[in-house]
Amino acid sequence: MEHALSPATLTELRRPRPYPAVSVLTPTHRREPDNAQDPVRLRNVVAEAKKQLEADPSVTRERRTDVVDQLERALREVDLAHAEDGLAIFAAPGEHQVWSLARTVPERVVLSDTFLTRNLVAAQASERPFWVLAVSADRVTLWNGGAEHVVEDDSGGFPLSRDRENFDAERQEQIGDMPSTFRDEGIRRFLRDADIAMSAVLREQPRPLYVTGETAALSALDEIGTVTKDAAHVQHGGLAHGTPQAVWQAVRPLISAEERKHTDEVARELVTARGRKEFAAGVDEVWQNATEGRIRLLAVEENYRVTVRDGGDHLVPAESGDLDAREDIVDEIVEQCLETGAEVRFVPDGSLGDAKGIAGVLRY
Repeated sequence: MEHALSPATLTELRRPRPYPAVSVLTPTHRREPDNAQDPVRLRNVVAEAKKQLEADPSVTRERRTDVVDQLERALREVDLAHAEDGLAIFAAPGEHQVWSLARTVPERVVLSDTFLTRNLVAAQASERPFWVLAVSADRVTLWNGGAEHVVEDDSGGFPLSRDRENFDAERQEQIGDMPSTFRDEGIRRFLRDADIAMSAVLREQPRPLYVTGETAALSALDEIGTVTKDAAHVQHGGLAHGTPQAVWQAVRPLISAEERKHTDEVARELVTARGRKEFAAGVDEVWQNATEGRIRLLAVEENYRVTVRDGGDHLVPAESGDLDAREDIVDEIVEQCLETGAEVRFVPDGSLGDAKGIAGVLRY
């Protein structure tokens, strides 16, 4: 199952497909007893997708067989033992993908000529993704971080390794020269190469960067690095050969502190925006401003969901399952704001007070 949504991947997902491009979404659960319902629910929503394919007269028998086969392949790839909060299956002639999401999604089946991506975009934004670069004298690993986890990533050619034959740690220990390891020119070139590779990753996928390593390694990076020089440093050796859990535990305190800082900054910006009459609150008002590209900063409480339908000039409350109900309107707003260059911040539930779960700072 896929987790990390890069700009290039999103572009690829959004390109037109031969009809039908099928999007199957269903909520999942991380823990017992709620996750007991997930297998049945998943089978039922995939069965509904097959039913809609069978009933669509514009889908030829050959193409229907192809897409049903892709759905079956995708179903076999789903790993509910490691489920998060939502699941998206995309299937089209000749291809399929399975995405695990750290944000719940409405259960739905959509047949179109493109895949439904807004839930992926909102889930990625809510995860507040970051990079961790773990450095040692012989290995540098890259970790893709999100909500409560990190996974090793091979972007930019990582991991990078340097043959241990290139430096004699045993001899250095014998002559008392271990502190000079990171003054060795070969090792410094190796770290410089890692810094250059990290720079390329950040150009493609900009996000906060944390660098871990022993004190001498971090000092060397400060001297020779560019992007790593300005990253947040975590003095913790051994993580270049470490486990995901060890890396996460090392960076978790910094991540938590940064999230608290950003929440406070968002609160201050919203207060200032109210005073300047550059403030929008509530799903209807925020949606109208989002569609006009007026939102500069969007703040959303982490678990805020609401179902609406289009009442003409305004969105009006609706029940899940109602005709024309828009169950993921919050995700639509998030995607729309990101498309128009707005900053999107998810904040703890209750942080927005009388803004009712969602608020925006306007450009004008």
